[in-house]
Amino acid sequence: MTSIVPAEAVPAHVRERTAHGSSGPPRTLPAPLAPRARLLPSLAAVYRAQLSRARVARMPLLFVATFQSVGIMILMRGVVDGGSEARAVVAGSSVLVVAFVALNLLAQYFGQLRAGGGLDHYATLPVPPAAVVLGAAGAYASFTVPGTLFTAVTGSMLFQLPMTHLWVLVAVIPLAGAALAGLGAAFGLLAPRQELATLLGQLGMSAALLLGVLPADRMPEPVGWARDLLPSTYGVEALARTFDARPDWAVVALDLAVCAVVGVLSLAVATWAYRRAAVR
Repeated sequence: MTSIVPAEAVPAHVRERTAHGSSGPPRTLPAPLAPRARLLPSLAAVYRAQLSRARVARMPLLFVATFQSVGIMILMRGVVDGGSEARAVVAGSSVLVVAFVALNLLAQYFGQLRAGGGLDHYATLPVPPAAVVLGAAGAYASFTVPGTLFTAVTGSMLFQLPMTHLWVLVAVIPLAGAALAGLGAAFGLLAPRQELATLLGQLGMSAALLLGVLPADRMPEPVGWARDLLPSTYGVEALARTFDARPDWAVVALDLAVCAVVGVLSLAVATWAYRRAAVR
């Protein structure tokens, strides 16, 4: 048999084993597979690709998410004068932009990817599953930055709240975004049908709207328990506390820590769901 691989391209030990087998005719040994790509370079590549794709395809939806949050604040301005209720409305509307993109759109994206066979394409690449999930989640979460900043600044001006500590959004956006993006990816990967993934994402976004924007002290106690189970609640609370004249930074840090823990757990679940969906 004539090989199409040049002899110089074959490693020395393979040539030796091929030419001088122990017995019988020479046989061709299978070539070793390329080493699996490392996590961080793979994560950076997937993040850049997803960010470029989202910039083109998701810009109109980001405008809708921002317009929706600003519209809610304008409506609430007619019934809320100020105080803790105003802080809850502005903080909830700002984090709602993150929930709309990271939770709702990411659930739809992974649901479509799974239904359309796109997941098989990723599964053939030598990329760790965690890089695919984290890259997509990071791109969608970071894509919410302009809309969240615009909503927070507009709400602060509308309700005459101080903007001194809005820098805390540097921590609120990635941590709340990670927690919600992990849930959105898990919805899309675990739902048996694409339509169910879309439904779960929209239900999650609606929960973030109703339980995050409305003041907590106006809710019945069972609804308050459901609010405590929603990871975006802790991002809303952290941002709302910074509108105080003297924020309790220890409690703010605790709220952000809860977002971080939920983010790690939800992204781990999404990574497991990706492996499960890719091997089926």
